[in-house]
Amino acid sequence: MKKKPKILIVKSKYNSPEGLYISACDELERRKINFQTNVRSIFCNGAFEIPVTIARNINKFDAAIAIGIIIRGETPNFNLISQAITNGIMELSILHKKPIGNAILTCLNFNQAEKREHKGKEAVEAVLNVLNPHTDLKISKKDAKLYSFIRTLK
Repeated sequence: MKKKPKILIVKSKYNSPEGLYISACDELERRKINFQTNVRSIFCNGAFEIPVTIARNINKFDAAIAIGIIIRGETPNFNLISQAITNGIMELSILHKKPIGNAILTCLNFNQAEKREHKGKEAVEAVLNVLNPHTDLKISKKDAKLYSFIRTLK
């Protein structure tokens, strides 16, 4: 049996993303990942601080989950913050060669955010599939032969 991955969850306090956090935690529990030994949650003030918080801790973990909510206001700040966070998370993931699940919602209002609370679960699923890509990937012999044939055509 493979050892369970060590997962870092970084959640912003601003805009109360508790539903996303619960969704992610429920999925980790469903996958039997022990919170006492394999999961650490760190809370930061806002979503903008999530990438640097991950950066300061990523070496101790196999993967991370970023959780937050950004609601569009009346200024262009929404677009700038959202893009900076996305770029930061992607750069960290590539630099450290570790998956970072992005459950930072960018919504027009809280109603939209509430309807997307399942994105925490999806971020966990994405990270675990990157860490162990063979769990859900089952290719038939016929498809494997077809893929092998297509590769010879290149």
